[in-house]
Amino acid sequence: MSYGDLVTITDTNTSTHPAHLARIGALIRSARQHEGLTQAQLAELLGTSQSAIHRIEQGGQNITLDMLTRISAALDSEIVTIGPRHSHLRVRGGQQLSGRIEVNSSKNAAVALLCASLLNKGTTRLRHVARIVEVDRIVDVLRSIGVRAEWSPDGRDLEISVPEQLDLAGIDAETARRTRSIIMFLGPLLGLEGTFELPYAGGCDLGTRTIEPHLIALRPFGLSVETTGGIYHAAVTPDDGADRSIVLTERGDTVTENAIMAAARRAGTTTIRNASPNYMVQDLCFFLELLGVRIEGIGTTTLRVHGRPEIDVDVEYEVSEDPVEAMSLLTAGIVTESQITVARVPIEFMEIELATLAEMGLRYETTPEYLARNGRTRLVDITVFPSTLRAPIDKIHPMPFPGLNIDNLPFFAVIAACAEGKTLIHDWVYEGRAIHLTDLTRLGADVRLLDAHRLDIQGPTHWSGAEVSCPPALRPAVVILLAMLAAKGTSVLRNVDIIARGYEQLQERLVSLGAQIETFRD
Repeated sequence: MSYGDLVTITDTNTSTHPAHLARIGALIRSARQHEGLTQAQLAELLGTSQSAIHRIEQGGQNITLDMLTRISAALDSEIVTIGPRHSHLRVRGGQQLSGRIEVNSSKNAAVALLCASLLNKGTTRLRHVARIVEVDRIVDVLRSIGVRAEWSPDGRDLEISVPEQLDLAGIDAETARRTRSIIMFLGPLLGLEGTFELPYAGGCDLGTRTIEPHLIALRPFGLSVETTGGIYHAAVTPDDGADRSIVLTERGDTVTENAIMAAARRAGTTTIRNASPNYMVQDLCFFLELLGVRIEGIGTTTLRVHGRPEIDVDVEYEVSEDPVEAMSLLTAGIVTESQITVARVPIEFMEIELATLAEMGLRYETTPEYLARNGRTRLVDITVFPSTLRAPIDKIHPMPFPGLNIDNLPFFAVIAACAEGKTLIHDWVYEGRAIHLTDLTRLGADVRLLDAHRLDIQGPTHWSGAEVSCPPALRPAVVILLAMLAAKGTSVLRNVDIIARGYEQLQERLVSLGAQIETFRD
């Protein structure tokens, strides 16, 4: 089993680092839930109290190596390793899948909502939060600056309370540098602090990615940033209360979210043009509306945000479903020529993908629409059937919403490899992501790299098992895993820790559809 990064312990001293305790607690909770045990049942096995287990899972209790070892034995799960060890997957492919699976909540929306919780002096309760490494990292960073963030006993909901004064000097810099999402602290913090520092943002290996579009979006709010020694040094001029109009030079999701969060706590009306209307941006807007921030134009490229200098609201919000996970699961059915039903698909953000797949010959059915738990997002269930695919006439390329989702483009590489004819994939957004998709050739695909942004793919592929090292980028890594499901024989995907950054127990979810995947470590 894999629950994200394993915890490495090098001696028998009691663990005291808050970030480590939270990470250990999250791993224990996931392993306990996988085994179908309650906190009380695990406590009985260990000869301790349910309250002690609750504190451990919340990251609120020091824990010895001996106790960790006992918990690992009780849960039949390797919570602790001695020294660095990586997880690998062994896949026995060529099997048809079957069944029904529900789409989990959105990772990107959850990250934005966690950042936006900094704006609220009241209590924020987020329901059905994706339990993935990326989310846990942001939670760790929030806790390190004094924010109270507690998971519900079932590990699905998160309650957040922000202190009167944030401890930005105590930020967990190591964790912050491991996620690019830290850049989205700029928007909310500029409404709270006159000066502050943030560690330089990291994330996937997707080529050169500048923060300049973020700075262009936030300068009208008085933010200036200098970068030295791997630190963003930020200064903010006082708000004059005037209305402002911003034109984003890049219609990026996180850039738009940063601008919206900056506008939410500023007096007056902020007009944001060339805004992204993508799913995570809409989730953020729905949440801010519950905080009393009036936003006009949700779902369009022009937003008018009527800010509130003081926000103190007790609020609950249900995170909407993830269209990228929906595309991942649909792709698993498509490449294995299976009939599966993917339920709770946010159809507004999948329409171009489905239209492209229909052009390629995919047979599928959708149910009537129904509303997500947030009361706003439109959902459907989609059943895909075994189909004879053909290459599309035109190239496949992403566009800002409502175009084909940038994160969904890599899945069309493995789908195109299953189709008759030649397909051109143009990934114009990221420098170098296309290179990672050439690993499909290891499994028998005819994939030719034309340049850093374009792939020529000739199908259909006679897939065969192979051993591949996981690409250092999330979506290409999952694409290789899905291709292994189609490949006859046994494949090995090495160093798969990156997949846990964006997917909650993807291996187990694919196994529930009939995939034969197992985790092993050297």
